[in-house]
Amino acid sequence: MSKYGYIAAAIALSAAITFFLRALPFLAFRGEHGMPGWLERLGKLLPQAIMAVLIVYCLKDVRTDWVHTGIPEIAGVIATAASYKWKHNTLVSILLGTATCMLLIHIL
Repeated sequence: MSKYGYIAAAIALSAAITFFLRALPFLAFRGEHGMPGWLERLGKLLPQAIMAVLIVYCLKDVRTDWVHTGIPEIAGVIATAASYKWKHNTLVSILLGTATCMLLIHIL
C-alpha cells in the first residue's frame, strides 16, 4: 500500500469512528428508552460549567499585566456573559467576546 493509501485509510477510519461516536447517543436513547433524568440535568448544566471554566482560564494571567491584557480580557468576559444572557447562544457569545478582547488588545 502506498503512502497515500495509508493516509486515506487513516482518514476513513477516523471519520467512521467520529460518526459512530456522534451517533451513539441517538442509538442508545431512541424510542421508549429516553434519556435518564441525571443526563438531562447534566445537559442543562454543562454549557454554564464550560463557560465558567473558560472564564477562569481566560483570566488567570490578568494580575501580571493589568493594562495590556487585564482590561481587554475582562471586557471580553463581560461581552461574552452579556451576550450569552441576552441570546443564549454559546457560539455567538464566544465570537463576540473574542472579537471584543482582540480589538481592545490591538487598540491598547
